Amino acid sequence: MTREEWITALESRHGKKLQEKFSAASVAICGLGGLGSNAAISLAKSGVGKLRLIDFDKVDIANLNRQQYAVSQLGMFKTEAMKQTIAKIAPYCNVIIDTIRMSRENLPLIADCDIVCECFDNAECKAMLVNETSENYPEKYIVAASGMSGLHTGNTILTRKLGKKLYICGDGASDVETDVTLFAPRVMLCAAHQANTVLRIISEKFDV
Repeated sequence: MTREEWITALESRHGKKLQEKFSAASVAICGLGGLGSNAAISLAKSGVGKLRLIDFDKVDIANLNRQQYAVSQLGMFKTEAMKQTIAKIAPYCNVIIDTIRMSRENLPLIADCDIVCECFDNAECKAMLVNETSENYPEKYIVAASGMSGLHTGNTILTRKLGKKLYICGDGASDVETDVTLFAPRVMLCAAHQANTVLRIISEKFDV
């Protein structure tokens, strides 16, 4: 399959003008756990031209119940494993990886991205990324997540717009500390909301 064949196939589904927007877009995915791994695959399949994947962790057997990794990838850095997976399903997506823990000091990693997907597990890391991005890169759109744990109904997973360029996906309430664990379906639902919101922003559909 050539790049031309790949783009033609996407254009036949999305339309030429919309696919041109997707192809020109650059998205940073910060965190490659249940949210980030699912969102990355959705965006790559949709024809987003450039994905910057940021994570410091390695694939562990405990990740396999909800994250998009294979048994053969156990022990690999998540950045490298996800780049490997995307190469198989969307080979012409430009994937740049940064195997590093996201911090205030390395925030410039996202400088060349149009949209930032916050996909962390830790509440402090979530707040840091949202706050620092808003302050230092006010022109960027941020798609964050909050609340997707437990076996609650999937109908509580929503997308809300807070301010001009900040979107929050999830139920906004559930927490792994009280809901015991994370299950694949609700995590994937939240990640799908994030990926869908990214595509809507690229398409200049800014409502929710």
